[in-house]
Amino acid sequence: MAFLLRRLVFYMAAFIAAATINFFLPRLMPGDPVQIMFSSAGTELPPESLQALKLTFGFVDGPLWQQYLTYLGSIFTGDLGRSIKYFPLPVTSVLGHALIWTVGLMGTATIFSFALGTLLGIVAAWRRGSRFDVVVSVGAIFATSVPAVVTSLIVLFIFGFTLGWFPNGYAADPSLDPALSLQYIGSVAYHGILPMVTLCTVLIGGFTVTMRNNMINLLGEDYIVMARAKGLSDRHVMLWYAARNALLPTVSSLAIAIGTILGGSLVTEVVYNYPGLGNILYQAILARDYPVIQGQLLIMTATMLIANFIVDVSYILLDPRLKGA
Repeated sequence: MAFLLRRLVFYMAAFIAAATINFFLPRLMPGDPVQIMFSSAGTELPPESLQALKLTFGFVDGPLWQQYLTYLGSIFTGDLGRSIKYFPLPVTSVLGHALIWTVGLMGTATIFSFALGTLLGIVAAWRRGSRFDVVVSVGAIFATSVPAVVTSLIVLFIFGFTLGWFPNGYAADPSLDPALSLQYIGSVAYHGILPMVTLCTVLIGGFTVTMRNNMINLLGEDYIVMARAKGLSDRHVMLWYAARNALLPTVSSLAIAIGTILGGSLVTEVVYNYPGLGNILYQAILARDYPVIQGQLLIMTATMLIANFIVDVSYILLDPRLKGA
């Protein structure tokens, strides 16, 4: 419990630090975002209207420290201002809808790639030096080294444009109304295959290599040799002795990989025009929608910190030594 409390305090401090950077960074940029928006449209507003719009979008006047305290208060009350591009929608509504799609895509791809990558790493380590080990290792390293945007374009070109097996974009058939119907759910699953395959291709290599290396480091340990000497089957030794202990560092590496997972998800969403956080961020950057950009960065930070905290909890469940720490 003490370990979790320490980690929780650390994550809260990290979130406040990220919020602080998120506050000062746009204010260091030249120009006024509201004025830039209307200037690019060729519209001139009187100072009174401009000031009213600034307040609407969450840009308050006063000393910088007062603005900072107001900003922190608005974060913890869930008020992130109003979107410039999707005005008058609040930022929380814009990002909340997109977050559902991103979490669904990223979560499904992470679970699937972690499970399959771990299994491939176990078998490759147990059969190290074999043709299977060579093929899996080379394939995993190659998949990891290719950027997510390149993988997305290759998968989309082959299976979307050339073969025509899957849709080229979107999260569902635009002609269908969003509802909990089998037709709409099936359309969402069908449209999500290519983005998920892309993310799994990007992620699975890292999990495979990590698990394989951890397994190989443990296969020479005395307790593995003793288990084999007792006449236990190879499958029992592999799963209950080697793989179980090799899984601990693999789970901790999952926390490190969360940033890569989130980054790959954002890029994939832009390529497939998927209505998640990545696509919203891309559109917000083009429109200079600073409230959405700030809210997006906060949500991404919170998502990474929460995911890391979940990994910490799972690490305690896997390692009994930390339960009393």
